Amino acid sequence: MAQKEKGKEKKDRWFLKNLIAAAIVIVGLTLAAQLFLSIRTRHGQEIEVPDFTSKTLDEAAVIASRSNFRLDVTDSVFMSRLPRGSIYSQKPAPGSKVKEGRRILLTINATQMKKVSMPDLVGLSLRQARTQLQEKGLVVGKLTYREDIATNNVLEQTYRGKKIAPGKKIECENHIDLVLGLDPNNSTTYIPHLIGYSFGVAFDNIIDNSLNLGKIRYDETVKTYSDTLSAIVYAQDPDPNSEESEESENPGTVEMGTCVNISLTVSQAKIAGASLKKESFD
Repeated sequence: MAQKEKGKEKKDRWFLKNLIAAAIVIVGLTLAAQLFLSIRTRHGQEIEVPDFTSKTLDEAAVIASRSNFRLDVTDSVFMSRLPRGSIYSQKPAPGSKVKEGRRILLTINATQMKKVSMPDLVGLSLRQARTQLQEKGLVVGKLTYREDIATNNVLEQTYRGKKIAPGKKIECENHIDLVLGLDPNNSTTYIPHLIGYSFGVAFDNIIDNSLNLGKIRYDETVKTYSDTLSAIVYAQDPDPNSEESEESENPGTVEMGTCVNISLTVSQAKIAGASLKKESFD
């Protein structure tokens, strides 16, 4: 009887040992599988998306390869201030947290732009000429004044230093320079207040006041092309309240065609504290 009990006890111990061993194997396999899946999927591990904007596709490819990102060009636009073929925008946005190997969708600046027919601007006013250029997707360039009986009457239209005939094909977004009439008795204009406005609004105000855009300076906070689009003017030269203007016979006025320099920033603190104090643009 005692021998049977010993045999049963021995059998129970053997069964328990095998059960424990099986449990250990199962736990080990489970942990190994989880580790394998974690390595394959990088579960819970995310990396930051680099900023590809303003870079060429070749430059972006080098950066993307470091984190095994896949780049796909899905659209194109045309931005005159951005080098052709460079990256305009991306999804996901720079700084987003994603898994390695993520597909990044890119919009690039077109390498070729559609062409339009050059309008006939001679004889029109500056305002009319600007409207016609905008309708064609062209931009007012440098304003040069020549003595004439009618101020701001278009005398010549030029492109890259040469006269351009009406009907000639030209790519959109190009700047068309204008030679305008200037009556000596009507030759001054007011300097607009540009601080607090975006580049686009500031440029419109400069042209509307028969002035030229001079130097454009972006401060150290403007690092990407998207920053240039959202940047705000925080300084200008000359300014509407300059001492020279206040002491002149017509305060705040300058000769038509004068250049206005602007400084831009994306710093809200600098914008909030902006003043009309003249800065050096040398």
